[in-house]
Amino acid sequence: MCGIVGYIGNTKAYPILINGLQKLEYRGYDSAGVSTIENEKIACIKNKGRVKELDNMEGTHFLEGTVGIAHTRWATHGKPSSINSHPHLDSSETFSAVHNGIIENYNELREFLTNAGYKFLSETDTEVIPNLIHYYYTKETGNNEDRFVHAVSRATKDFKGSYAIAVLCKLEPDKIVVARKDNPLVLGAKDNEMYIASDIPAILEYTNNIYILNDGDLAELKAGSVKFYDKDFNSIEKTPEIITWDAKAADKNGYDDFMLKEINEQPTAIRETIGTRLVKGGKCNFDDINITKDFLLGINRIYIVACGTAMHAGIAAKPLFERLAGIPVEVDIASEFRYREPLIDEKTLIICISQSGETADTLAALKNSKAMGCKTIAISNVIGSSITREADFTVYTHAGPEIAVASTKAYTSQVTVLALLAIHFAEVLGSRETALIETLKDEILELPSKASIVLENTDMLKEFAKRIYKEKDVFYIGRGSDYAAAVESSLKLKEISYVHSDAYQSGELKHGSIALIENDITVIGIMTDRRLVEKSVSNLQEVITRGAKTLIVTNQDLDTKLFPNILRIPEINTLLSPVIAVIPLQLLAYFVSKEKGLDPDKPRNLAKSVTVE
Repeated sequence: MCGIVGYIGNTKAYPILINGLQKLEYRGYDSAGVSTIENEKIACIKNKGRVKELDNMEGTHFLEGTVGIAHTRWATHGKPSSINSHPHLDSSETFSAVHNGIIENYNELREFLTNAGYKFLSETDTEVIPNLIHYYYTKETGNNEDRFVHAVSRATKDFKGSYAIAVLCKLEPDKIVVARKDNPLVLGAKDNEMYIASDIPAILEYTNNIYILNDGDLAELKAGSVKFYDKDFNSIEKTPEIITWDAKAADKNGYDDFMLKEINEQPTAIRETIGTRLVKGGKCNFDDINITKDFLLGINRIYIVACGTAMHAGIAAKPLFERLAGIPVEVDIASEFRYREPLIDEKTLIICISQSGETADTLAALKNSKAMGCKTIAISNVIGSSITREADFTVYTHAGPEIAVASTKAYTSQVTVLALLAIHFAEVLGSRETALIETLKDEILELPSKASIVLENTDMLKEFAKRIYKEKDVFYIGRGSDYAAAVESSLKLKEISYVHSDAYQSGELKHGSIALIENDITVIGIMTDRRLVEKSVSNLQEVITRGAKTLIVTNQDLDTKLFPNILRIPEINTLLSPVIAVIPLQLLAYFVSKEKGLDPDKPRNLAKSVTVE
């Protein structure tokens, strides 16, 4: 949520800032703004609405400065409005700041600053930032070279909460100062230019030379140079990382929407995630994490902790770890896990999953777990993200940048890598499930081609979307591993089409929820487990008897007279079926959204990277 872009160099900043904001629109926002240094004054233009509306505002194209910052805001304190939009200035208009995160003690700081003579215009927590920086800047004596960055450092020590900030000062117009805590911020370097962003895709077309800031870090940027400081204002050195993503991966490449593009990228994303971790006839390779047989024998359970779609990947992985490695697994929502004092210790392994690696609740849960003595593994799609720096071990998916807010290829990549990890644990332990393990490894290598087959079969989904897009309620049911695909598919429909939907284990439907089934309501059933087909058919007959229309996603041999709407998917072991079964239902959600005339890339009220509680 929210997006930060900054530039300092020798060319006009405004086009770069606007371009960066457009690249960050997937994060979710309700207003946008820019600040640039113009003739040793700060020009600030901002407004409620989309980046396109900001770009059309009077005055924006007259901005000539080569130093600037920009922001897309997702409202937390104060309703969406021009006044509450970022950037924010201090009372004297000496400093301009943009901010992601929440300053939890802003009321206290605001009262202190008001008593010191500062005036406030907005309802936001962010407005205390430039004013507090100004307060400390005026306390500095002389014109020492570090005055600006030192004032920012002093101010951050007073903040309680989370922040990623970028700050301009009209008295030192050749600098931008940035700082971060619990919110992502990256810097890019190229020749005599420096770039700032809250996410790599915003600046990737300009440079792949990326500096990752750690919690508590500050940086002072000039055209072509940067100085780094730690939380105690000690000078530190950093080495840039070379990002190997293709910048064009953040473009639509001819697709109508990023979401459709990313759904169709899943064969590639799965193939890249498998990578060299598995080759035909070989064992799963996780040499990059030091998980030994003695360690696995010594733990008594695994917790998979995540939010939203990532948590659903954990639900899909639970039976894999339990069946193959014989270790009990709990799947927990991070926002609950971090506050309920879970029974964990040094005999617990915590696996935290976050596409962005910046999900606030998941990151906090990981930190709490480490404090309790647990070993931790992070699974993320973003190199250098906060969760990967905190965890003992990191396993990356290689899905490439995911721009659409509703996650698709990240989910299937997460389930794939979790399946590989479960097999690795089983092989380290010397599991007796050798035949099943070899079967699963062969089938994992076939996942990309099977995903491609599913993507070729869309006509039925488009027609079914036309039948249900006006409906208010849809039900998804599945047994065993199919429940993971059901709950994730239900979330996709809610996220991008605003149709209420619920997912149930098929056998649980009759314990209350079947009271909601009435004539012509839609029930979507997923059946990939041969052992449970008879039971699942019985559950679906119960809803048909009550007037429901059904869509069945299956690789089993079913009676088409009983189920006229059957979408067939390739044969796959049911332990891996959540990867394949979810893809047609991602497409169904997409087609329903399009039938309703909605933007599937930017669902209302949602953000890509949830960095606040």
